[in-house]
Amino acid sequence: MATHFEAIIVGSGIGGLSFALNLAERGHAVAIVTKKTSSESNTNWAQGGIACVTDQTDDFASHVQDTLTAGDGLCDLAAVRHIIEAGPARVAELIAWGVRFENGADGRPDLGREGGHSKRRILHARDMTGRAIESALLRAISRSARVTMLEHHLAIDLITRGKLGHCPVGAPEDRALGLHVLDTKSGRVETLSASAVVLATGGTGQVYQFTTNPDIATGDGIAMAYRAGAEVRDMEMVQFHPTALKAPDGGRALISEAVRGEGAILRDLNQRAFMRDFHALGDLAPRDIVARAIDSVMKKDGAPHVLLDATQVAKGHLPERFPHIHETCRKAGFDLATEPVPVVPAAHYLCGGVATDLRGQTTLAGLFAVGEVACTGLHGANRLASNSLLEAVVLAYDGAAAAHEEIVRTAAPSGVLPAWIDGSAGDPDERVVLTHNWDELRRTMWDYVGIVRSTKRLQRARTRVGTLSDEIREYYWNFRVEPRLLELRNLIQVAELIIDCALQRRESRGLHFTLDYPTKLAEARHTSVRRPLGRA
Repeated sequence: MATHFEAIIVGSGIGGLSFALNLAERGHAVAIVTKKTSSESNTNWAQGGIACVTDQTDDFASHVQDTLTAGDGLCDLAAVRHIIEAGPARVAELIAWGVRFENGADGRPDLGREGGHSKRRILHARDMTGRAIESALLRAISRSARVTMLEHHLAIDLITRGKLGHCPVGAPEDRALGLHVLDTKSGRVETLSASAVVLATGGTGQVYQFTTNPDIATGDGIAMAYRAGAEVRDMEMVQFHPTALKAPDGGRALISEAVRGEGAILRDLNQRAFMRDFHALGDLAPRDIVARAIDSVMKKDGAPHVLLDATQVAKGHLPERFPHIHETCRKAGFDLATEPVPVVPAAHYLCGGVATDLRGQTTLAGLFAVGEVACTGLHGANRLASNSLLEAVVLAYDGAAAAHEEIVRTAAPSGVLPAWIDGSAGDPDERVVLTHNWDELRRTMWDYVGIVRSTKRLQRARTRVGTLSDEIREYYWNFRVEPRLLELRNLIQVAELIIDCALQRRESRGLHFTLDYPTKLAEARHTSVRRPLGRA
C-alpha cells in the first residue's frame, strides 16, 4: 500500500529544501526523498555564492544584460527579468531562515565578482556559500513538524496515469501520481503517492570522466521525467568549469571563479597570460570562452594543464577569503598563495534540463522541477556565474505557490498505486558489468561529447552509448535493483539526451561548439526531446 504525502520532493539541495519550507509554511505535509544524507547535494559544493542586486551601485538592468550576454541569445527574457527582480526578496527569505553572508568592515555585504558580471554582486560565505545555505535550510527543516526527511532513499521512477495504462504516456491527460523509491539500507522498494511531485535532483556531472560534481550528480530527475513523457530541453548545453585543480592523484577539485574575480590570472606553462588573446574581458570572460581557451592552449602546446596564478590576490588575505580552496590545494601539495597551481576544465553545470514554466510546472501535470534539473530559460546557452542558486530559491518560492494550488484542487490518487514487483529477478551475478559500463560511458562522453564536438564524434558516441543502453536495459529487467544500477541507468539515459540534443543543434552557440558548424545561426532555437506518445 502506498504512503501518501501532499507533496513529495526528490532532492535536498537549496531548491528542494526551499520548496519544502515554503509548502510547509502553507500547511502541507511534505516528504523529502534524498538518496544519501540530507546534507549531500550539489548545493553543498557551491563555492562562489548567489548573484543578486543588493548594492546601490548595481541595478536589475545590468544584471539582466550580463545574463543575456552570457546566455548567447538562448535566454528567455521574461524568465531572466522575473528571476533577477525577485532575487532580493528571496535572499531576504534565506537570511530569515538563518543564512549568514559575509559583511565587510562597514557592515555592508562583502560582494564578490565573477566572470561575465559587470558589477560586484555575489553574496557569499567566504568560499563555502553552498554549505552555509544548506546548513541553515536543514536547521529550518528540522524545526518543521510538517516535513518528513527520507534519507538513503533513491527514487526509481515516477508513477503516472500513463504508466498505469489509463492514457498514453505523455498525453495531455497524463499526470504524476507518485514514485517508487528504493530504501538503500534495507533493499526494499516503497510506493509513495502525492498530489504534487517535485524534482530537485541537481545535475548530471557524473556522466563525464572529469567533473567538479559530487558522486550523487547522476541526472536521476531528468531521466525519470523523460521516461514519464515530460519535455526535456537544451541538454547539449553542458558547462565545463574552466578551473578544476589537477591533483596528482587524478582528482578534479573546483577552484571557484571568484578567485579570478579577485585578480587571479591564467597562464600557460611558459608563464604567459593568455586570456586577452581570446576575449576583451580576459580572465573574467564567460565560462564557455575561458574553458575553450584553456582547451585550445593545452592542445596547441601539448600541455597537460595550464596554471592559475593567484599569488597577487590580496597578499596575505587569500587564505582568509578562500579557506576551503586554499586547504584543498594544500592537501594536494600546492600553496595557492605562493605558487601557480595546475588547472584544467571539468564538467560542472547543466544549463538544459526538464522544461518548466516560471512556476516550476513541467509539461506533465502534477510534476514540478526546480534547480539544476530544470530548464527555465534563465541560463540560455551558458549560465552566468552564481545565477543558479538565485534561480533555485526564486523558482522554489513560485513553484511552491503553484504546487499549493495543485494540492488544493487535486485529491489524493484514487485507487491503489501498484506495489513494486521483483518477479523472478535475482541478485546481480556480475557487478563488474556495472563498473565496466560506468567507466566506458564516462570516457565516451568526455572524448566525444566534450568541450569541442563534431558530428562524427557525436555519432560515434551515440553508437557506443546505444550499446551500453541495451546492456543495462537487459540487466535492469533481469536483476533486483540496486543504487549503482539505477544511477548508471539514469546516466545512460542522460547521455543519450545530451547526444540527441547536440546532433539537433547545427550551429555553435554558447557552451555548444562543433567543428562542423562553427558559426551561429541568425535565430536562436531550443533543442527538445520528448518520449514518443504511447503506452508504457
